[in-house]
Amino acid sequence: MPPKIWSPRLWGAHLLALVLLAGTIGLGLWQLGVWRDHRDAAQHDVTKAAAKPLDEVMGSDDPFPGLMTGHPVDVSGDWVPKGTVYVSGREHGGVAGYWAVTPVAVGGAGRPAIPVVRGWVARVSDAPAPPTGHVELTGWLQPSEGDLGVSDDNPHDDVLPQLRIADVIQHVDQDLYGGYVVDEKPGAGLERASLTQLPDAGTMTGLRNFLYGLEWWVFGGFVVFIWWRHIQEVTAPAPENDAQADVVPSAP
Repeated sequence: MPPKIWSPRLWGAHLLALVLLAGTIGLGLWQLGVWRDHRDAAQHDVTKAAAKPLDEVMGSDDPFPGLMTGHPVDVSGDWVPKGTVYVSGREHGGVAGYWAVTPVAVGGAGRPAIPVVRGWVARVSDAPAPPTGHVELTGWLQPSEGDLGVSDDNPHDDVLPQLRIADVIQHVDQDLYGGYVVDEKPGAGLERASLTQLPDAGTMTGLRNFLYGLEWWVFGGFVVFIWWRHIQEVTAPAPENDAQADVVPSAP
């Protein structure tokens, strides 16, 4: 009589299948973890890269260079204090507050300007006076925000719900760049603002590890299939013809 599926004769096959299946699942998860680590590293490495002069990255009339999101840039020019705005809904340490944003006329007064996030403050009334004069700073380049579902309840004040270049330009008398910069060093009386956007990892980043992870799981499926076939063969009843052949005919 063929052994049943939980017969001690099959424990070895069960154990071997479980060990192999656990190994393939574990190796697959490990490879996917390596893939995620590669993508996370690709996202953050650019923020720690050596800063480049802003004019080498983009011009005032250029579209935003998406591949440079989060890249440090050097900005040199004059503050445009009358263009200062405050962006609401920005958290710092779990506290909702505002970004203090003042444009910098790149290259000198009257030239196209780029909005600079000077830092974070809990209340607009606590924000220090906008800076004046010449400035040289390093910050992270960010694209203009623009959520379609966000509207400005009072377009006549200096508080904005998002840092959208089309909104900021209403507060200055010169052209603006198609992005903004988050200053690495917060101004006096301000806390350091955090990046809102990090660069996207490339599609091919860590792809080999992702495919290896899937390959290990395919092997796991193959292990299950072989185990199932083996159990089916061992536990299958003997064919009737074979059973009849084994019967010794009685003497007449």
